[in-house]
Amino acid sequence: MRERDETADGGPVGARLAAWRLRRGLARDDLASRAGLEFDYVVGLETGREWMDRRGRLAALATALRIDVADLTGQPYPPCGEEHAAVRAVAFHLRRRLLGPYPSDTAPGLLLETLAERTLAVAQDAAAGDEHSLALALPELIEMADRAVATVPASGREEAVRLRVQGHVLGAGLLRRLGYKDLAWMLLHRARSGARQPLPVLVEEVRLLIDLGLPEYALVRAERAADVGAGWELPVLAGFARAMVGHRQQADRLLATAAQRAAGARELAVVVAARAAVAAEHGDAGEAIEHARAADQAALGGAQRSRLLTVAAAAEARQCHVDRAAALLVEADAVAPLRLRLDPFARDLVAALAARTLDTVQVSAVRNLAERAGLR
Repeated sequence: MRERDETADGGPVGARLAAWRLRRGLARDDLASRAGLEFDYVVGLETGREWMDRRGRLAALATALRIDVADLTGQPYPPCGEEHAAVRAVAFHLRRRLLGPYPSDTAPGLLLETLAERTLAVAQDAAAGDEHSLALALPELIEMADRAVATVPASGREEAVRLRVQGHVLGAGLLRRLGYKDLAWMLLHRARSGARQPLPVLVEEVRLLIDLGLPEYALVRAERAADVGAGWELPVLAGFARAMVGHRQQADRLLATAAQRAAGARELAVVVAARAAVAAEHGDAGEAIEHARAADQAALGGAQRSRLLTVAAAAEARQCHVDRAAALLVEADAVAPLRLRLDPFARDLVAALAARTLDTVQVSAVRNLAERAGLR
């Protein structure tokens, strides 16, 4: 079990960084040296002048302090509002599902058409970034899928297994975003059928390893997933993992591969959005803004659009365009509120902008957003 520091739960990364640095007995220059980061950047984080917007830097600081990245982000966050509380409660229900017995073969059967309809609806909630609806539907969906695999005739078993895998992956994704990464990993392990790992499970494992601040392991997992099946999504994730470890040229090549494999406007828009995220991870705010503006936002689902807007907001803030950054954050919150408010990088930027002394309509709106997120 990872160590916990309850002194700044839900607050900015910098406040938690300072608490952990003092706990480890390190001076700021020692921490900067161990993490391979600039001294002024570490000082800025701890004093609130800076915010965390690069996963590679977050992972470097966590490694230097010998802690989990979640010890710096504060996940899972204390509930703020009824919907957030309902979403967090899904962890309890899914934990119970993980520890409970599989359905008996004597239980009544389930029409695969019904399961397919439910799974599609839940997948649409996830794509829209509707964490509340997703959380309410997931426990029942996973139980239904378990029952279907245990009871359907042999002719329908392959489809039942596929739907069960999809439900488990959707559940693992929500748990990952909430900060229950251990439960997410357990749910993915449970989704495996036989010796062969389904491709969706491997893809979600790559996402999980990236969120855990383990890009090297994510790349190894991506190579294993590539052996299972080609696609456009794996190169996108591998490209971001490469950016986390500073391999920009390799990241660009992987994104070029993803663009070649992409089919349709949505997939192409996701690749362009990934280019913005990679540029931001590399520290090139200007390029990140260009890619964000070039992305076809109308082709993106709510979750992907909210993420792109957050990346663009951080890049605009880096260019000292505070009002533009604030407006983008407010727009992202309107698209997918809980998806934004549970994102540690979005929260850190919201907290940083809300602390600015500027008294504009946009900054005031971000302060209201910070209150709704429990940051003020």
